[in-house]
Amino acid sequence: MGRIVVTEYISVDGVVEAPSGTEAFERIGWTDGFSRGPDGDQFKVDETMAADAQLLGRITYETFAASWPQFEGEFADYFNSMPKYVVSSTLSDPQWQNTTVFSGDVVAEVRNLKERHERDIVVHGSPQLAQTLIEHDLVDALNLLVYPVIVGTGKRLFDGTSETKRLRLAETRTFGDGVQLLVYERVAPDERS
Repeated sequence: MGRIVVTEYISVDGVVEAPSGTEAFERIGWTDGFSRGPDGDQFKVDETMAADAQLLGRITYETFAASWPQFEGEFADYFNSMPKYVVSSTLSDPQWQNTTVFSGDVVAEVRNLKERHERDIVVHGSPQLAQTLIEHDLVDALNLLVYPVIVGTGKRLFDGTSETKRLRLAETRTFGDGVQLLVYERVAPDERS
């Protein structure tokens, strides 16, 4: 069974909105002044190469689809060719290769998706989707790259769960300019004390 792995660039104050890119956000690009360094870059490569598929929200999907097909090389070829599942009620004709749109019951679709894949299914960004998956205990791991910055406003990853969600810290590392990797795994209900 595949694992759902949510991977986020996140500020110290929990903001995940527009760390870089083209979104309409007054504080866009808050990661741009930092370097992850070679170890941090390799972590992101390894994270993708360990995955069978990507699961994305529409905004993240459209941002990736506008840029990734232009890249070449082994990593780009893998990234572009891997199955992509996008959750959207408005996207009907995706142009990026190997894309399937989920427009119905997201929770049921993701449960089925986990059954169809053996390895990781990576959720890049996509905070609204990530919140839904967290709420329904579908996230197996959170890979948080915490940047040493307070953004002060914007979408936050953790917002409004119906109950406490217990996690286990599985790994920590420091990259480049003080970017902290925190890998958390979900604690199953039968493991909770």
